[in-house]
Amino acid sequence: MTLAALESLSFGLTRLAAAATAAGHRLVLLTGDRGVYRHELATVPPDALDVVDVDTSDREAVRRALARLPALAGLVDTTDTWSVPVAELAAELGLPGPEPETVRLLRDKSRVRRALHGAGLSRGTSVPLAPGPGGAARVVEKVGLPAVLKDSAGTSSRAVWIAHDEEELRAALAAAAGTRLTGRLCAEPFLAGPLYSAETLSWDGTTRLLAVCGRQTSRRPAVREEAAALPVALPPAELAAVERWVGRVLAVAGHRRGFAHVEFAHTTHGPELVEINRRIGGALIAEALCRTLRTDVYAALTDVTLGRRPALLDAPHRTDGPAVAFVLVYADRPGVLDGWTGLDGLTAFPGAPEWYPTRAPGDPVPSVDDQRGCTGMVLAEGPTAEVAQHRAWSAATTVRAVLRQDPAA
Repeated sequence: MTLAALESLSFGLTRLAAAATAAGHRLVLLTGDRGVYRHELATVPPDALDVVDVDTSDREAVRRALARLPALAGLVDTTDTWSVPVAELAAELGLPGPEPETVRLLRDKSRVRRALHGAGLSRGTSVPLAPGPGGAARVVEKVGLPAVLKDSAGTSSRAVWIAHDEEELRAALAAAAGTRLTGRLCAEPFLAGPLYSAETLSWDGTTRLLAVCGRQTSRRPAVREEAAALPVALPPAELAAVERWVGRVLAVAGHRRGFAHVEFAHTTHGPELVEINRRIGGALIAEALCRTLRTDVYAALTDVTLGRRPALLDAPHRTDGPAVAFVLVYADRPGVLDGWTGLDGLTAFPGAPEWYPTRAPGDPVPSVDDQRGCTGMVLAEGPTAEVAQHRAWSAATTVRAVLRQDPAA
């Protein structure tokens, strides 16, 4: 029996392959670019995973590749970009999976915001915009300032602009007019408060909050994520309130089964949604969950893929695992990556820091304004998320991405 992943998150293939094997299945990765998975493919045990090279943007080519797989039992869904094709292909092939229309809704951040606003779960709404200066008055009237302009189907913090006044708003609209969007431009209220993500697992009306992850973002004008740590030690009553809130949010959005990575700002009015990703947490969040929960969360992902209730939903909550944090290491400027300095010194730091590269020497770094500028991550452990964060940050500050002097070299 085979489980197929139509692309995947950059990290986690090794754990996913092991979980598939434990369930009696063979994992096959369909990808248009093996380079994305360099770290994982270099560390996965020999013969634990099959890789099929195919243009994953070509639906017919993917169908042909899937048809050649023996006894296909399920399609693994861990990405935002390919979530709709995975849902549609699963429905075509009679495999377990979510309703495609639900996935289409969750891929549209503007529609989700309007649905939650209508249900009383968001204080503000989302307004679709046409890029260009003509949208300024509409933003001020319908959303107010400060406001966030974003791509309704964006990922990796790309195409996000924060406008605190009308001058910044006009600049954001001009920048959006020159940016290729995956979805459409929309505006929504700026949420004042620290950023978190709720890492959840759901099954037919039951949602379990696995952990709250604290997230650090950059100063303006760049809009990018800098670091994350979990589990955040919120007061018990506050943690219970977040679990109830996120369960209601996912129910209104139609997410009934599987993992979700729900980003929210903790405002003076309580949690307010930033966005819903109907997948396991990206970057190193899933790895952090495995460590802090002392369980393989990819076993639950395998269960969901096969259409069965995950055992993790009913497992005792572990509190004996370490807290985990990671810090993204960005290049200082666009260019071509030549390597890093400081990696040899990581072992001198507490928390057993580990290096997870996201790029390799020779790779282009097209931008440093969003996650495309990330060249790797430093992960560290600690007794609390706060301590783990301090350890990861102190170690990461000694690692520097080195770019070639001649970008064409």
